[in-house]
Amino acid sequence: MLNENIRAVRKSKGLSQEELAVKLHVVRQTISKWEQGLSVPDSDMLISLSEALETPVSTLLGETFTAPEADSLQAIKAISEKLEVINLQLAQRKDARRKALHGFFIISCAVIIILFAVLGAWGSPYLEWDYSDPETAVFGAVFHVFEWLFVRLSPLLLIGAIIGIFLTRRRG
Repeated sequence: MLNENIRAVRKSKGLSQEELAVKLHVVRQTISKWEQGLSVPDSDMLISLSEALETPVSTLLGETFTAPEADSLQAIKAISEKLEVINLQLAQRKDARRKALHGFFIISCAVIIILFAVLGAWGSPYLEWDYSDPETAVFGAVFHVFEWLFVRLSPLLLIGAIIGIFLTRRRG
């Protein structure tokens, strides 16, 4: 919601991401991440953003207040609570992506090891085939190329997957 509101207000003001970034003294990619929902501005930056867009913070957060807040401390508390919820949602999304990637690396390791074992157990059966038939010759050549590439690339892929498992493990 915040990301959509930032984008909508920025566009309604006729500002590009680059122009808004210059006003806020940040890089354009920061604005892009906010608008994609990949990150959120902290409370100070949210206030600066509302000033740069000449829009109340409550509008950016998607809240409508019928009466102006009498106590600015309560308004700041409400903004902080809203940002906390948004940050929690982003953290949950990031954790879900990390878990999916971690699972992918584990499955990749298992598949590589199983394929390596199967190819080792088969012992290159295509070497004993009768290559006088053109279809057999083509299939045998394709099988040989696959085996040759797999044997050379699988150690690198396995090392990469193991590194991926360690990089995506839960910390803390």
